[in-house]
Amino acid sequence: MLENLQGKSVVRTVLGLVPAEDLGVVLIHESLLSVFPGAEYAPEINMDKSEIFDVLKRKLTDFRRAGGKTIVDRSGMFHGRDVKLYETLSKTTGVHIVASTGLGPEPMLSGYFVTPQKNPPTPWSAEQFADLFAKEVTEGIVVPRIERSGLAGLVTSIASQSGITEKETNLFRGSAQAAITTGVPVSVQYGANAVSDLEILLAEGIEPNRVIISGLDRIDAVERSEAFAVARQDAMVALDHVGSATHEGYINDEQRVQLIVELFKEGLGDRVLISTNAVGVAKGHNTKDIGYDYLLTTFVPMLKQAGLTDEQVRTLLEDNPQRVLTVVTSVKAEKESVKN
Repeated sequence: MLENLQGKSVVRTVLGLVPAEDLGVVLIHESLLSVFPGAEYAPEINMDKSEIFDVLKRKLTDFRRAGGKTIVDRSGMFHGRDVKLYETLSKTTGVHIVASTGLGPEPMLSGYFVTPQKNPPTPWSAEQFADLFAKEVTEGIVVPRIERSGLAGLVTSIASQSGITEKETNLFRGSAQAAITTGVPVSVQYGANAVSDLEILLAEGIEPNRVIISGLDRIDAVERSEAFAVARQDAMVALDHVGSATHEGYINDEQRVQLIVELFKEGLGDRVLISTNAVGVAKGHNTKDIGYDYLLTTFVPMLKQAGLTDEQVRTLLEDNPQRVLTVVTSVKAEKESVKN
């Protein structure tokens, strides 16, 4: 496999390395199985894996029929991520799945990360988070009772919307460090200010084009024109709540279309990513009822009606996500890593 990929741009999926050009249409920010921590132990929560598989298989199949080919599961650690399930789904549906590693926001961190057993008790450093995340990229995602399985292809972290905390700053710094070490991109959900949170990542030395700032279709971000500010720093702008409305804290789809049109007019279209933040199966929490095919069947026609060309739509759905998901290290280095 590695020999066949020599010299090609590749992406880490749950089934191994895939040429970036084979990803096709990509949704950069979705969740397959999302479980509120601890919900799996509640007697009223049905965690039947066969039922979960059937629901996700149907939704991924609908996405594939609509023209989609790759889903990025950006849920990170401890939110229900099930990489063995994702491997089976990918094999069954033909949809590439990119899994992620990462943590956040702070209220979702266990005491182990906040006040681990040290004397005196000390929260985890950025370097500790970096090592944890990097191992899931290079050695495989931790699976209970199995050790490790498929590799993560993305490092992610989330900040509190009230403003990034000290512990979340360590998460962001560690995420950037892990991304630099492994060659995968980092995707963060900013706190109160996207530009200042981007600066935290850039201060670690990561190239801006390896950084995805998500949630930039939040109403407050649009009011401050943060999508334009982030894009002008050459970072990737994720308008990843397609299908959400103003009562949820995001601009509606008509406003989202206009924002995308304006970004292209400013020559920033090659920095934009779009997705729905849909959840295939949610346990222990409510989520919006939207399928992975919504973006292709409903939102893309709106973009074209607003004047976007087929080439510009391809830039959003294929070129931009394929480029940012590409592992920046060479296949040769990957091969040597496997040997070691």
